[in-house]
Amino acid sequence: MKLSPLWRGRRADLPGLSGVARLDRRSANLTGRLHPGEIAIIEHLDLDRATAEALIGARVAAVVNAAPSVSGRFPNLGPQVIAAAGVPLVDVPGGKVFGVLRDGESVRIDGGQIFRGSRLLADGELLDSPRVAQRLAAARAGLAAQLEAFTFNTVEHLRRDEHLLIDGIGVPELRVRLAEREVLVVARRFDYQADLRSLRSYIRESRPLLVGVDAGADALVQAGYTPDLIVGDLRMVTESTIKMATELVVLDRIADDRLERLGVRAVTYPATGSSEDAAILLADSCGASLIVTAGSHAGLEEFLDRGQSEMASAFLTRLRAGSRLVDAKAVARMHHNRVRGWQLLLLVLAGLLAVLLAVATTPAGEQWLAAVVAGWSEFTDFAQERFR
Repeated sequence: MKLSPLWRGRRADLPGLSGVARLDRRSANLTGRLHPGEIAIIEHLDLDRATAEALIGARVAAVVNAAPSVSGRFPNLGPQVIAAAGVPLVDVPGGKVFGVLRDGESVRIDGGQIFRGSRLLADGELLDSPRVAQRLAAARAGLAAQLEAFTFNTVEHLRRDEHLLIDGIGVPELRVRLAEREVLVVARRFDYQADLRSLRSYIRESRPLLVGVDAGADALVQAGYTPDLIVGDLRMVTESTIKMATELVVLDRIADDRLERLGVRAVTYPATGSSEDAAILLADSCGASLIVTAGSHAGLEEFLDRGQSEMASAFLTRLRAGSRLVDAKAVARMHHNRVRGWQLLLLVLAGLLAVLLAVATTPAGEQWLAAVVAGWSEFTDFAQERFR
C-alpha cells in the first residue's frame, strides 16, 4: 500500500507520511486532544468500531496500535472502518513504541515502519483492507469458541452482580425523577449522530429525559440538547457539559478529582459493566416507562465488537430491561410513520368538503345550497341593520 505524504520532513527524499505523534494508551482519552493530520499512537487490543469512528472523526493521518488490532478472538469492526476510510493502520505489538516516542514529536511512517527522521524506531505491520478482511474471516471461523466463552462470562457476571441485576440493591436515590418517564440514553458509539438526527421530532414531541453516557453527554450538547443526567466516566466529559447536567452518576470504580474543583456532586452506582449498561440498568431500576438507546449496538457483529468484558453485561442488562428497551432506529421509524392530530383533522375537513361538494351537484343539494346562501344573506343584512 503506497502512502501519500501529509507533509514531508526536512529531507525531501524520505518516503512515507509524516505528522505529529499523539500518544495515550487509553484511546478514549486521546480522541479528545487529537488535531487533523496528527498520528494517533494507541494501545487498544481488538480495536472496536466506536473508537475507530472517533479517530476518523478527528481526521488523523494514521493510527499506530501497540496491541493487535485484530487478535482473532472475534470479528471486531474497528480495523475495517479505518481501512475503508483510507487511513493507514500499523500494528506494532508489544508496547515498544511507547518507550521510544514522545508525545508531540514528529514521526514518519513508511509501510509498517516508524521513523524519527531517517532513524528506524519500530518495525510493524501495515493492515490494509485485504489483510484486515483475511483476519476478520479467520476470526469469524473461531466464533463458536468465543460464544462458549461468552456463556461462561455471562454466568460469572450474573453471580457477581446478582443483587443489583435481580433485586435492585445498590441503586442510588436520584433527584431526577425517572419513574413512568420515557428516557433517551445516548452513547457516543455506533452511528450516534445519525440516531440523534432521526430522533429530533421524537425528542421535541415526547420530551424524554436525556441521559448522556460518558462522552455521549457531549454528543447531546453538540446536537443542541441539555443532558438531564450523566452516567459513567466523567473524565470523558467536558467541564462545561458537567456543569450543565442536573445530576451526575459515577461508577464505583471510576474517580474524577475535577468534581470537587468544579463544585459539583455525584452519586455512585456499584455497577460493574459498561457505562452504557449501567445507564440502562439505572433507568430500568428507577421505573422508566420506555428506554430508548442511541448509539448502541444493533447487530451481532456490533455486539461482539464490545469484547468479552462487556458482552455479558450487555446481554444481561438488556434481558433485565426487556420490552421497555427500544433502539433509536425503531423509535424514529415508528414516530415518522405516526399520524399526528393536525394531520387527522385536515383529513376530516378534506373529507367533509368533498361530501359537501358532491351533495351540491345534486338537485336537492342545489336547493339546499340556495337556502344556505339566502339564509346567510339575511343574517348579514340583519347584522348590518342591528349594529349600524
